[in-house]
Amino acid sequence: MAWIAWPSELRESGILGINRRNLSYIMESNPRCHYPRVDNKLRTKEICEEHGIPVPETYGVLYSIGDVRGFPEMVKEIDDFVIKPACGAAGRGVMVIAEHVGDVFVTPSGNGLRWSEVRYHLSTVISGLHSLGGRPDHAIIEKRIVTHPALDTVSVGGTPDIRVILYRGVPVMAMLRLPTHASGGRANLHQGAIAAAVDLSTGRTYGGVCQNRVLDEHPDTRQPIAGIEMPDWQRLLDSAMRLGDALELGYLGVDFVIDAENGPVILEANARPGLAIQVANRAGLRPRLERIEALSEERITGESRWQLIEEMGTAPSDL
Repeated sequence: MAWIAWPSELRESGILGINRRNLSYIMESNPRCHYPRVDNKLRTKEICEEHGIPVPETYGVLYSIGDVRGFPEMVKEIDDFVIKPACGAAGRGVMVIAEHVGDVFVTPSGNGLRWSEVRYHLSTVISGLHSLGGRPDHAIIEKRIVTHPALDTVSVGGTPDIRVILYRGVPVMAMLRLPTHASGGRANLHQGAIAAAVDLSTGRTYGGVCQNRVLDEHPDTRQPIAGIEMPDWQRLLDSAMRLGDALELGYLGVDFVIDAENGPVILEANARPGLAIQVANRAGLRPRLERIEALSEERITGESRWQLIEEMGTAPSDL
């Protein structure tokens, strides 16, 4: 089912628009000088590691075109890995290698790439083709995440991820993004991935949308989307809050994947998180943000945050 809402209905539902997000939350809460902490994934990883927050293991970093020639030696003893730009956005420039034999690199979908193709991709990453502002970048080579069995049966061709929005250090909304054939295995909503709301207090999904249509089951796997329980949910929220504190950004999106071996690990953080999470939750962000905004500093620190999370356990409401 698709739906259309009038602007007045969206306001009454508490939907946060892009102008208000930018003026009242991003500009007010996120000091510009702290943006490099999230715009550069290498810096984000360093901060996570300094605070004992799990991230995918880094195998190496290519800082210049000249470093590319050393790549085959870097991955010689590694079966699978991920190449990503340090300053990329929206998944652009990410290449996943499931195995490699000699100079043939195989993606999870079974496509074989010659070394010349991988070398070209690394060159485009370092030249900044996939990066914010098109500036020269670094290529991160890191551990490939193996999807937790609890999520493996409800996604296709890629790794599901979980986004948590925090305001003043308190998680206020969350969603699970599931890759589909249409999205090319990416957890990107604009490319056709599914978004399912996650109840903050239980870590359980309660619905799904895909390109503005309500879904009850995954279109490829036919598995129900509601009722999926996130593994290690409390640990995931704890990591999100600790990273929010460390980054000193008041309005923040934090993206996780659930590794089969290590549980929740942080992929990246975003100082300008999108607003589609409201569609997934079928509820607006504004009432929750205004509620947190009205609280004293004491109410949004330490153990008090867990009480707020419990109180904000979500009940779905149709737009």
